[in-house]
Amino acid sequence: MWITDASADALVVARSNLAGIGRAATRVSAVEGSWFEALPEELHGTIDLIVSNPPYVAISDEVEDVVRDWEPMSALFSGEDGLDDIRKIVTGAATWLRPGGTLVLEMAPEQVPVVLELANACGLTGGMSYPDLAGRPRAVVARRSN
Repeated sequence: MWITDASADALVVARSNLAGIGRAATRVSAVEGSWFEALPEELHGTIDLIVSNPPYVAISDEVEDVVRDWEPMSALFSGEDGLDDIRKIVTGAATWLRPGGTLVLEMAPEQVPVVLELANACGLTGGMSYPDLAGRPRAVVARRSN
């Protein structure tokens, strides 16, 4: 299992959390870098599952003060439409996943149709959205074709 994050501070927290799960943590590599750039090339085309809750807030969107004061801006905002990071992940998943591999992404409800269309355009199939606890579309799941 691989964990990537562009934030060294976030990886410190991730490694601390991993230390609490004992022996299973020895099978997890946490590496610093932006999305797929952090992964060794030999993983290209072999990944079974990609799960991400990437930044997906548009720069112009308002966020609650408690969120803005607590979260790093890089963990929230992703370009003019909030989709810069999601675009990188979806397009990368189309080649980093093994045939039949699965992508799971969280996003804002209004982004779901755009992401489903992007996934399809990138050759990912079976795209479906899933609701959050309030019943709003919140996650997209798609697979790389066999």
